[in-house]
Amino acid sequence: MEEKKWYCIDTNELCRDLGTGGGSGLEIAEAAGRLNEYGLNVLQGKPSRGIFSIFLNQMKEILVLILLVAAVVSAFLGEWEDAVVILVIVILNAVIGVFQENKAENALKALKDMTKPAAKVVRSGKVIQINAEEVVPGDLVLLDAGDSVPADARLIEAASLYSNESALTGESMPVEKSPAEICSEQVSVGDQKNMLFMGTTITSGRGRAIVVETGMNTQLGRIARLLDDSLPEPTPLQQRLGRLGKILGIVAVAIVALIFIIGLMRGEDLLEMFMVAISLAVAAVPEGLPAVVTIVLALGVTRMSRRRAIIRKLTAVETLGTATVICSDKTGTLTKNEMTVTRVYVSGNYFEVTGAGYEPAGKFLGQEGNEVSPLDDRNLVLILFGGLLNCDARMEETEKGYRVIGDPTEGALVVAAAKAGLNSEDSRVNSPRLAEIPFDSERKMMTSFHRVDGITQSFTKGAPDVILGRCTGLLTPEGSATMSEEAREGYLAVNSQLASQGQRVLALATRSWAAVPKSLTTEAVENGLTFIGYFAIQDPPRPEVKDAVAICRRAGIRTVMITGDHRDTAAAIARELSIMRPGDESLIGEQLEQMNDEELREVVNGVTVFARVSPEHKLRIVEALKHHGHVVAMTGDGVNDAPALKRADIGAAMGISGTEVAKEAADMILQDDNFATIVKAVEEGRTIYNNIRSCVQYLLSCNTGELVAIFTALLLGLGSPLSPIQILWLNLVTDGPPALALGLEPPQKGIMDMPPRKPQESLFAEGVGARILWQGIMIGFLSFTAYWLALRWGRTLEEAHTMTFITMALSQMVHSFNARNIKLSLFTIGFGTNRSLIYAFIISAAALLIVVFIPFLRGVFETVLLRPSDWAVVLGLSIVPLVVVEISKIMFRTRLSV
Repeated sequence: MEEKKWYCIDTNELCRDLGTGGGSGLEIAEAAGRLNEYGLNVLQGKPSRGIFSIFLNQMKEILVLILLVAAVVSAFLGEWEDAVVILVIVILNAVIGVFQENKAENALKALKDMTKPAAKVVRSGKVIQINAEEVVPGDLVLLDAGDSVPADARLIEAASLYSNESALTGESMPVEKSPAEICSEQVSVGDQKNMLFMGTTITSGRGRAIVVETGMNTQLGRIARLLDDSLPEPTPLQQRLGRLGKILGIVAVAIVALIFIIGLMRGEDLLEMFMVAISLAVAAVPEGLPAVVTIVLALGVTRMSRRRAIIRKLTAVETLGTATVICSDKTGTLTKNEMTVTRVYVSGNYFEVTGAGYEPAGKFLGQEGNEVSPLDDRNLVLILFGGLLNCDARMEETEKGYRVIGDPTEGALVVAAAKAGLNSEDSRVNSPRLAEIPFDSERKMMTSFHRVDGITQSFTKGAPDVILGRCTGLLTPEGSATMSEEAREGYLAVNSQLASQGQRVLALATRSWAAVPKSLTTEAVENGLTFIGYFAIQDPPRPEVKDAVAICRRAGIRTVMITGDHRDTAAAIARELSIMRPGDESLIGEQLEQMNDEELREVVNGVTVFARVSPEHKLRIVEALKHHGHVVAMTGDGVNDAPALKRADIGAAMGISGTEVAKEAADMILQDDNFATIVKAVEEGRTIYNNIRSCVQYLLSCNTGELVAIFTALLLGLGSPLSPIQILWLNLVTDGPPALALGLEPPQKGIMDMPPRKPQESLFAEGVGARILWQGIMIGFLSFTAYWLALRWGRTLEEAHTMTFITMALSQMVHSFNARNIKLSLFTIGFGTNRSLIYAFIISAAALLIVVFIPFLRGVFETVLLRPSDWAVVLGLSIVPLVVVEISKIMFRTRLSV
């Protein structure tokens, strides 16, 4: 079926196009044929990868391929111990990767689970209930309060019908629906008042609608397709490690080729040169680096879980630390998604109501900021009491706190009354509802009759301009008075002022009766009213968000609000939170529709509020920001956020209010729905990146030392001072624990006062590459010195290898203390501030002693017992790195202070 703008088609034309018979619906046989034609009303996605496929993908890494080649050559040469050890390392590394990637993407499954299993439809003139997946285009569906909409449908009848579309559009309020045709070419999803959408729910009223789209053609289906098309990109850390792996692979191949050629030219034995080449290849590759980085990130995940942030993907921690922009949904993320009365205006006085959300705890403050007792003010009590009686919502306490059942705006009135000490159940029993005129969009008001203290009294609430037009009197501190035009204009000005602040304003009026009128018409009932006052209602900002936004700004991170809500409401919240500042712009979805991608890129850096946007708009905004080199974090809780959560560098979903779709699409879940938790995650991400860079500096300087020692000895014709299995032991067992401990280094002071790193900044920036080189050369020459002295003193080749092995191991372990901070002395930061490193040093030292002193392991690792004099040389050489690096740090600080 050709895609159409169903909202702007006349209902008669709609029925003709879809071949449905008005009130009788589709014929049963016709519906069965359409089910075959259009397929089931379900969301589909790409099949997920299997475990074996993920495992094979792990084997494509350049570091892994080098090790596999080394294992094959070792086995070919009969060095089975070396081959087995290398293969075990490769398999363990791959298993770790499989466990991480096997957290399959379940966003599409979660989308499917959102749809209700049943739907009421009219077929062949009879109302029947069918499985929602059997709904077809042209079906006439019946909907009542509490129903989930089974497919996208065009309304043909509606009675006080409201739909909750917050999960789809971000609109916090239920949307009133009307079957009237919309005469406009470009209308956003949130403004299509005559349309109902799959996955949304009916909050009140009833309606009849004709299904126009099913399955993947629905708005929810389009989101599912966007999720399917939004392929995850490598994070900055993955990109850097990938580039590092390629560089190391090229270096390893070049060195191996060079040494092999030199050996052949000098007439060395071919098999011996193969073993030497393997030694060099193994020395060039930091086998422990992938595992160490993964474990350091995992440890960071554990720490973040204690701070209420659940990480679904390990590399997300580091990525968030590089974020330059946080794109946040408004409803439920920056705000509580709980409509709250913030002010009451009655008898010419403002009363501020404290407390946010549905928690019935708060105070009433007078115009001077002094606390007042609502029950002592007759008119204040009346507006709260009348608002309570004139609504159908109710509040209940649950294990997770309070919630409102019914319309959120009416719920705000119930909570406000509770804050004043008015019990809703008692009030409704003591002043029962006698009759009512329900709300409808044409009148924009609702009236209810109650027996209050033996008198019949009506309360009418609704739009301020409409209510004021029906009032002939007003309430003053002294009692009732006549409503003058001057007073009416004054009240309208108050309404405009509150509305400009992003508040939703409800007016309340009353009238006394001898009895309930027999004719309950608006003309007979909703006239001659006495104006009581206003409720100013808002979905309030979370109290901690403003501070979190300020911290992000100091950290060089810009916060952008992206919401489906109205521009004025969004801008008011953004200004209150200091997201929107003087000079910042706002855009709405219709303006975005008129822009091409290039035009959006030109303005995106100056816009802090995007309102009335669709899922496609959110994707375009994220992509425009990424075009400028930003690392984009996206927070959200609704279905509409899921594609952008996937497309962003890191997606953060809300754990409490978030839909399962958003959670499955996200990289991180905020358990407390707290925007401030993102700030903690940024700090943790920055700390972890610094620690990973320390790990890289440490491990690569150690590998450089091994290369220098072997290369120097081979060039001098002294043979390799280390065997392949000894090098693997050094890279994994000796270097591994200290590298992991470096990942636990506490954060630097003022880390959140620094700007984000440039997204493409090299791991070797800030002199890290130079330190790796000269410190590695130092360790290599120290180890070679041990080897050269052993040979010169007439020691056996096994003793020379053992002296080199122990010198290399101990100097590397000592060097781990140097890697803690590139500028500060170890004595400044303190030995005990990272106790994990001390424990790691002890573990690595113990492991070294085991392979030297246990006879069985001496045979495996080709070591022998050393003489006391040899131990003295080894220990003396091993302490040199600490002394030299400390001197270099003193010189560096002295140069900076000059």
